[in-house]
Amino acid sequence: MPYELHDWPTILGRGEFVRLALEEAGAAYVDVARCDEAEGGGLGALVARLQDPTVARPSFALPVLKDGTVTIGQTAAILLYLGPRLGLVPKSEADRLWTHQIQLTVADMVTEAHDTHHPIAVGLAYEDQRPEALRRAEHFRRERIPEFFAWFEHLLARNGGRHLVGRALTYADLSLFQLVEGLLYAFPRAARAELRESPHLSALHAAVPARPRIAAYLAGPRRIPFNENGIFRRYPELDG
Repeated sequence: MPYELHDWPTILGRGEFVRLALEEAGAAYVDVARCDEAEGGGLGALVARLQDPTVARPSFALPVLKDGTVTIGQTAAILLYLGPRLGLVPKSEADRLWTHQIQLTVADMVTEAHDTHHPIAVGLAYEDQRPEALRRAEHFRRERIPEFFAWFEHLLARNGGRHLVGRALTYADLSLFQLVEGLLYAFPRAARAELRESPHLSALHAAVPARPRIAAYLAGPRRIPFNENGIFRRYPELDG
């Protein structure tokens, strides 16, 4: 049976990190919210699942992956589960945990990027917290992007330069590519400047979209463009 991915259908959010892994592996999966309602999909089916009182272990938020009787929420947990099944993580337990740790650090930076445009509350519009967002974004650009990029660059350099873990592509490499893509969209000036100081990270970011399955996915209709409803949002004033 194909995997079922439950994620918002119109934004490029945390579910995209899962899609990239599924696409790279050539795995069969159904993007439930993007299916026709007649096929049991659509936004209604997505909301119904989130609110289903019969689900024994409900997820707080999307994305959610369903594999037969197994249901998993949280992006990093989903990738921890999928990694060995898709051949996107080394076999040793130490390497799997290390890959998971890196993925959690990617998630940390994703959250910080999101909080630049919503530093006070998710329920408030960006315009209602713009002064705070300007201050938060300045710190993110000057302090956090360099710190995170330096750490990723260090990991790549000490592992031979091409991959974060082992000698083959892992889901952490795919996620790091997506993180950089998002930052280039939201903070083009700041992100490009830091990439120039991070040759291994820059090379990884260029290598991932050259992989045949990823290239086909990025060029196809299933890849949603970045927009101002997702995690990474472009507000030019936040880029300095």
